[in-house]
Amino acid sequence: MKPFLPFTRPTLDEETIQGVVDVLRSGWLASGPNVTAFEAALSQYCGGRPARVFTSATEALEIALAALEIGEGDEVITPALSFAATANVIVRRGAKPVFVDVGLDSRNLDLEQVAAAIGPRTRAILPVHFAGLPVDMDRLYSLAQRHRLRVIEDAAHAIGSAWRGRPIGSFGDLVCFSFDGIKNITCGEGGAIVTGDTRVAERIRDARLLGVEKDTEKRYSGERSWEFDVRGQGWRYHMSNLMAAIGSTQLQKLPLFARHRRALAARYVEAFEGLHGLSLLPLPYDEIISHIFVVRILSGRRDALVARLRSADIESGIHYKPNHLLSLFKTDYPLPVAEQLGREVLSLPLHASLANEEQQRVIDCVKGFLSSLQ
Repeated sequence: MKPFLPFTRPTLDEETIQGVVDVLRSGWLASGPNVTAFEAALSQYCGGRPARVFTSATEALEIALAALEIGEGDEVITPALSFAATANVIVRRGAKPVFVDVGLDSRNLDLEQVAAAIGPRTRAILPVHFAGLPVDMDRLYSLAQRHRLRVIEDAAHAIGSAWRGRPIGSFGDLVCFSFDGIKNITCGEGGAIVTGDTRVAERIRDARLLGVEKDTEKRYSGERSWEFDVRGQGWRYHMSNLMAAIGSTQLQKLPLFARHRRALAARYVEAFEGLHGLSLLPLPYDEIISHIFVVRILSGRRDALVARLRSADIESGIHYKPNHLLSLFKTDYPLPVAEQLGREVLSLPLHASLANEEQQRVIDCVKGFLSSLQ
């Protein structure tokens, strides 16, 4: 019996573990100097733009919407093909998600359909950089500027990726990253917003800690404000020292993780290129880090392949069932590409600690299944 092969697992070395031990021994578990250090490192990675970290990327998206005062009666355009969190935060703010279709090859927003969906209540565009592949940023921001719309990038898959040589997060409006256990780097859980809008960055800084004005930095240095004001809605979404200690070491190792992920993705492509019954997502490997390796399994055979992989003790994923088909967000109009992808997409194991021999098990199983159908 071969051991169970999980779809993903975090890459945690002794340096990362020691960082957590140091925090535990310090007795300072809540937000503090480790958070300040992680934010500084993330800001430096993003070209010096302010970075604010949270306990999840979902919270980052919610606070980004709140900081732009998007709420009741507003509309936010977003792709149907994404995790439920993307649409959920829009609804939580009282706004309406307006779903548009995606490209069959890119799985990213169809920007022509975005243009057609813009109406008098549209306040923002919320794209998702699917599997680490950025949306066409030039066209996206040109469209947003023409219509005076804000852009909140769901970059949960995309830390380490770049657009025309510029790292995602180093430019753009509001960029939200994820650091949960399956992402390119992890804090265990966690998220961040990076923005060049200093006014919005200040709102975000206060909103993540119950709206208490200018108290975050004092808490991080071990002080507290007992004379303070709260002028706007806030949440308890600030990151802990424990999570930040993991994140800081992970960010340092991002180039190493990137090389391994790119090599694994290239190996999958070499193995599957031209394979009957399987369609690859064309990825520019020198520009992105593949957060997930997604293929299309054609002719209605996806679920059968999932079962075959499971019988070989190999876990896979489906990214995603389209949001507009879920009960909470159901629309009265079809989005045929997203619906087709929802039936065909399959994510294969890909992470920074996946060994070549483990990947070969996946390759052999997929190729064996598809060859048996011919």
